[in-house]
Amino acid sequence: MFYWVVKAILGPFLHLVFRPWTEGAENVPRQGPAILAGNHLSFADHFFGPLQIRRKVISLGKADYFTGRGVKGFFTRLFFSGVGTVPIDRSGGKASEAALRTGLRILREGHILGIYPEGTRSPDGRLYKGKTGVARLALESRVPVIPWAMVNTYEMMPPGRPLPKLGIRPGVRFGKPLDFSRYYGMEDDRLVLRAVTDEIMYALMELSGQEYVDKYAASARVEMERAARAAAGKS
Repeated sequence: MFYWVVKAILGPFLHLVFRPWTEGAENVPRQGPAILAGNHLSFADHFFGPLQIRRKVISLGKADYFTGRGVKGFFTRLFFSGVGTVPIDRSGGKASEAALRTGLRILREGHILGIYPEGTRSPDGRLYKGKTGVARLALESRVPVIPWAMVNTYEMMPPGRPLPKLGIRPGVRFGKPLDFSRYYGMEDDRLVLRAVTDEIMYALMELSGQEYVDKYAASARVEMERAARAAAGKS
């Protein structure tokens, strides 16, 4: 219920101020479960992605968003609850399996599950290597996978910027559903999981027009921060 209240209040305002555009919304099924697999450029993705379709999108988000204290913690919890985020532990190991089960439960209930295979926001606007959790979800659930590409949200609100820039129109492109039925029953094969994930990332690259980097975004961010510290030390 709160999701729809937030969407009803924020939706008209965001459309008026930012004039977001959409392509391919007809590729999102009107009913039944589906996975929306998207690139992750900006905090603004949480607003403008779900805004462009009529169905509710439930996303998996790190539990830290829901455990903060004080006024900031309260409003962070309120926001992520309002945009349909379900908290998960992303520490790896058994926590990864629990996150998978949470995603499968959401899909079994007939919902749309939004997921960012990169695992974090792009540090520089490029598209990074996807984690294979999205492939396991796709093969175990056997639901349609729709590529979900955000456009211009990095330019509007890159990581570290508290508020979006005006004058930049964000966009969303929904690709045609990807068919992975040839891999059903092979969800324990690591090579298959990588192949499925790479196919999803290729579709996102085509839709978004981003340059693809064959490394994980989290690793790239660490390298950039290390290089920045080294450069600062020399100056």
